[in-house]
Amino acid sequence: MKKLIIIAAAIGLISSGCKLSSKNNNRITIAGSTTVLPIAQWAAEVFMDSHRDITISIRGSGSGVGIAQLLSGNIDIADASREIKPKELQIANQKGKNILGTIIALDGIAVVVNKQNPISEIDVNTLKDIYTGKINNWKMIGGLDQTVVVISRDIASGTFEVFKSKVLQGEKTTQNSLMLASNMEIAGAVTQTPGAIGYVGIGFLTEELKALRIDSIMPSQETVKNGRYKLARSLYMYTNIEPKEVTKTFINFVLSTQGQKIVQEAGYVPLY
Repeated sequence: MKKLIIIAAAIGLISSGCKLSSKNNNRITIAGSTTVLPIAQWAAEVFMDSHRDITISIRGSGSGVGIAQLLSGNIDIADASREIKPKELQIANQKGKNILGTIIALDGIAVVVNKQNPISEIDVNTLKDIYTGKINNWKMIGGLDQTVVVISRDIASGTFEVFKSKVLQGEKTTQNSLMLASNMEIAGAVTQTPGAIGYVGIGFLTEELKALRIDSIMPSQETVKNGRYKLARSLYMYTNIEPKEVTKTFINFVLSTQGQKIVQEAGYVPLY
């Protein structure tokens, strides 16, 4: 019998009203996407304030690592900034697991450069040429006579997978690119490196970064929600299809009005 993946985008797909007092059900372990990490951390802090008997531990390790740990039974929730892959579902099948994917927010991948860079806008085709190494100096697209320092996420990253699909269209990044493990690392490297270009979730945008318009559209909560920004995506929390009751209750909290307010305040796009 084929195993199933169900994508839940509404509270009604995960039952609530759960008892949280069981000694065996008082801990939730979460790992995965560094993009989802700020949402998960903030939501966990608020949730634990009202559920004093519950402990939630969270690690930001990349979407691929989180999903692998979920399939191995080491965690309760895998945060992911991409959809689960067919080969991961195949592994789930082999392990006799059904996986439930819950969309908990929307996000845009913001392309960022050092603030000293005079370039303010780029199109997807030019962005692809930069990341594949065809464009290696900013003067080639009207900028300064300055080497382009290409900064990308590593292959365990869900953000990288979405960027690869939407921008690189399957091509490889230039061998000169610097591959980093988190949104925070990319933000820091771009801030400190003249000529650098990178990409982060919109929740990581700060005044120290310069976000570029993509095909004339600025990355923002509004342009992601209305579909105008091309590098938009869904953010997920993956669990077993029948997670323990405390896990269901926490995800319901993230999907609640209070949880979606946390999503918005963290800089991402709430579902409603």
